[in-house]
Amino acid sequence: MNIVCHARRALHNSFLQGSLHLQASCSKHCIGRVHPRNLLKSIPTRTRGISSVSTAPAQAQQDASYPPRSILIVNKLRTEPVIYAIDELLRHLKKTYPSVKVFAEDRPDIPEGAKVWRPGPQSENIDLVVTLGGDGTILHAASLFSLGAVPPVLSFSMGTLGFLLPFHIDDFAKGLEAVFQGKATLLNRMRLSCTFYDKDSRKIGSDEWQVMNEIALHRGSSPHLNTIDIYVDGQHLTEAVSDGVIVSTPTGSTAYSLSAGGPIVHPSLSAVVLVPICPRSLSFRPLVFPSSSSVTLQISDRSRAAAGVSMDGRVSHVLNPGDSVTVQASPYPVPCINRSSISADGEGRQEEGVGPGKEDDWVRDINNLLQYNATFRSKALLRYSRK
Repeated sequence: MNIVCHARRALHNSFLQGSLHLQASCSKHCIGRVHPRNLLKSIPTRTRGISSVSTAPAQAQQDASYPPRSILIVNKLRTEPVIYAIDELLRHLKKTYPSVKVFAEDRPDIPEGAKVWRPGPQSENIDLVVTLGGDGTILHAASLFSLGAVPPVLSFSMGTLGFLLPFHIDDFAKGLEAVFQGKATLLNRMRLSCTFYDKDSRKIGSDEWQVMNEIALHRGSSPHLNTIDIYVDGQHLTEAVSDGVIVSTPTGSTAYSLSAGGPIVHPSLSAVVLVPICPRSLSFRPLVFPSSSSVTLQISDRSRAAAGVSMDGRVSHVLNPGDSVTVQASPYPVPCINRSSISADGEGRQEEGVGPGKEDDWVRDINNLLQYNATFRSKALLRYSRK
């Protein structure tokens, strides 16, 4: 009975926060397509035509322009296939959507015809981010908007497998069409906000760090284990003696956290995942907290090693004994456009990063990419054994 009451209370709070836009025609996963005519009645003018499911507070709901008036292209290193794909994309945009402004990062290899864009408070407004590359390209794109809301992200795979790559580059025309016609569906992937403090509780740096996957504290090159005091909402949880500790988002639960033995969490959930890295105690198991929780990791005065800090794979800080970092849900998620945006009948290629349809993209991915619960007699393994 307590579980039922708790669930009802959580659902009620989500309605009050406005964090879930539930539609009468919503699928069982609440990521279904919403007819634009119905959408006009239920969401603000600036987000018309884009259906979303949020895992973040109401103030973070994407104030995207529809249809997009400006696009930022973010790509991995410009190899020959990437150069060809960008040229094709730019030609298509110029021909089909001539009034749209196209921007690219300030790099030596900026595509011809694109204007330079630099992140910051005075930067040009961006309505849509288009990425070409792998999951790392999307993480980089999200990091460019560390001070506020992230525009919707339309990601294309360049042949790389990944959980954040719903579209193959060959389908860029369909993906853009879904966005400009208001048929795109969004999944707001939660981010974490990280604030650092020294041993005197003074804030280190002026800005909060935003991470899409995880923040990891680790012993680095030291031969000694870290000793880290963990607090949840100000209450001491435990003293962790281990190689380190990971605090992950649901999106990051299939990254470093998974390799460290953490749980797989559906990205539409709003949760904070705490995972130890090679703990000394066998009873130190991963934990999942509600997104309202604040998790503080403080390097103990008894720790024989400083802790290196890795944030979405980027080395950022070194925390000495007494230093700490406080992690909580960011009000600014990453709105990712779903694979199901471009097809309702399951048509499309059956390769990596594609295959649109009505099914939950995530369920398909953990089966195709992780071979989830694959047995010795599974068809997938048998297919590989014949090669």
